[in-house]
Amino acid sequence: MKVATLFAVTALAEIVGCWLVLLWRKEAAGAWLLVPAAASLALFAWLLTLHPVASGRIYAAYGGIYVATALGWLAWVDKVPLNRVDVLGGGLILLGALVMVVGHWRA
Repeated sequence: MKVATLFAVTALAEIVGCWLVLLWRKEAAGAWLLVPAAASLALFAWLLTLHPVASGRIYAAYGGIYVATALGWLAWVDKVPLNRVDVLGGGLILLGALVMVVGHWRA
């Protein structure tokens, strides 16, 4: 559960940082948004260093969590309803990440 929480917080830090840059570029918001965006992306990079196994494996498994978190962001923040393809694709990707994480815990 600790690893899952770390993955989720890592994904949120990345998404928030990128979203703030997007707001700055697309919404003509103030450049001040780049400060919390940079802080969020720095937090994201630091959080990746806290994972206990080889970085390549973490990045691969994290990708599945990122996709699931991004789909949640799409539904809750952007207010875009998920369709069957979103749910199926996200579920398959998340299942793949779970196989990598659980498989290596038991190995």
